[in-house]
Amino acid sequence: MSADICRWGILGTANIARKNWKAMRQAGNAVLVAVGSRSAGRANEYIRECQSEVPFATLPQGCTYEELLQREDIDAVYIPLPTGIRKDWVIRAAHAGKHVLCEKPCGTTTAELREIIAACAAKRVQFMDGVMFMHGHRLPLMRAELDRGAVGTIRRISSQFSFAASDEFLNSNIRANNQLEPLGCLGDLGWYNIRFSLWAMQYQLPQAATGRLLTEHGPAGQTVPLEFSGELLYPGGVTASFYCSFLTELQQWAHITGTAGSLYLDDFVLPYYGCEAQFVLDQPAFRVQGTSYHMERHQRSHVSSEYSDGHADSQETNMIRRFSELARGTTHDPFWPEVALKTQLVLDACLQSARQDGRPMPVSQS
Repeated sequence: MSADICRWGILGTANIARKNWKAMRQAGNAVLVAVGSRSAGRANEYIRECQSEVPFATLPQGCTYEELLQREDIDAVYIPLPTGIRKDWVIRAAHAGKHVLCEKPCGTTTAELREIIAACAAKRVQFMDGVMFMHGHRLPLMRAELDRGAVGTIRRISSQFSFAASDEFLNSNIRANNQLEPLGCLGDLGWYNIRFSLWAMQYQLPQAATGRLLTEHGPAGQTVPLEFSGELLYPGGVTASFYCSFLTELQQWAHITGTAGSLYLDDFVLPYYGCEAQFVLDQPAFRVQGTSYHMERHQRSHVSSEYSDGHADSQETNMIRRFSELARGTTHDPFWPEVALKTQLVLDACLQSARQDGRPMPVSQS
């Protein structure tokens, strides 16, 4: 096998891993070697289902978690295990010399994530969280527009990521289970909101953050957030707000407003189906002449040529391709663990604030 090909294992049989199965098949520099589950039988069932739709030339092998980490023919592992049990398996993967692509949220707390990052650094393996939109072609185009002053000086960032969960979801899905996903919608959805705000601010941490637990689910002492709002407070008066929810119908919009205009996109996490990803720059004008009062719309739409999903240039495939390059390279990129840690720091501050009646909490890496 070519030295440029990254040999992957998937640790867990979560639904989201099916998307990355396809991404590994289409990346061009990746191959899936094995899938681990609590039992080899469950892993083989999962492999049969995915292989029937997106086949690898060589059938991936099913095994247990432990067996997968012991294999010498695996360079990197993707770990979509529940957050409540993920830390130990990420650290075990690092100790086995495997590079780690980790689902989000990376840890239940900042302390957990620091342990994870330290273990990966000690074993000199790459760590990255699985935020797919970071790898789309649209983001660099948006950055170029912001950097040239298309909206002026940024003053406000807002975003919403939500979907209306069914009763079945609330009763049986792990994202509503305090033991498996204690951060609920804040970890599952809010991670993206926070990351987008950090991206807009060039990864500068806010000075402080506030949060509100609007709705919770579960028995007393074992609840998870179902609906959450947060506010990030930056130096100079810049603010970023977000709302995430398992109770509100599907929305995934983001809005950056400045002194000279605004940037808007309505699908910042999962691009709408098609071969283009869009964002809109808006510089409205209000004109008064005599008795005429006109609010004029002045919008420019920008598109990047990229497929929304399931394609060789879609964002999840770019993520696998980029990680494979890092795993097979001689140097690793410290940006990815750093930005994951910043995201977790902000998330923790928002949650701590919510648990103290919305009191602003400082955000610091120290």
